[in-house]
Amino acid sequence: MLVEGKHIYIYGKENTKAPLVIVNTFQGDGHEIYEAIQQIESIPIVLAVISDIDWNDEMTPWECPPMFKGDSPCTGGADGYIRKLEDKIVPTILAELNGQPSFVAIAGYSLGGLFAIYSLYKTDIFCRAVSASGSMWFPGFLDFVRKNEMVVKPERVYFSLGDKEAKTRNQMLRTVEDNTKEICELIKNNGIESIFEMNEGNHFKDADLRLAKGIKWICEN
Repeated sequence: MLVEGKHIYIYGKENTKAPLVIVNTFQGDGHEIYEAIQQIESIPIVLAVISDIDWNDEMTPWECPPMFKGDSPCTGGADGYIRKLEDKIVPTILAELNGQPSFVAIAGYSLGGLFAIYSLYKTDIFCRAVSASGSMWFPGFLDFVRKNEMVVKPERVYFSLGDKEAKTRNQMLRTVEDNTKEICELIKNNGIESIFEMNEGNHFKDADLRLAKGIKWICEN
């Protein structure tokens, strides 16, 4: 499907009343994520992959300067994208399914993982979330979580990182592990089932598998 300028790929549509998990991705059709989920454990889910995301805009809650020389700045368009999800994208996905899903969740990697957590504070359409190698280093995000309440308390929230992600000279990126652990604890202390999992490798290792592990965990119960 093409909705609001985004290509949307749906997997597992035959799984009536199964959980619907929405993943935002920079490009591609996301079939590797669905395959990775089924390889871990064949669980009945519907996976909707939204592609062609304006990554540094739609996945970021506010502006952030470039992390590296020659990189692009983040421009903070997440709120506008959340409105598109609420008004058109998610309703269109739901209309394509064979029945109402048991719940709707959101999952993402890197800035997509940051967006997954941020969305819980801005909309009530998601009741579970996955942040795989999420960009919890993002300036001001830890304080945002400390000071704000989620729109609706989710049932389960999953966090993961690679064990080498914080081992960097970049002062901002090296906060990612401490920030992720604190955000996970803050959410857990709010009575929400939450888990933090460490994986082997840097930020770019086994992205599909890390997402799949998180999706499996939030869909287990």
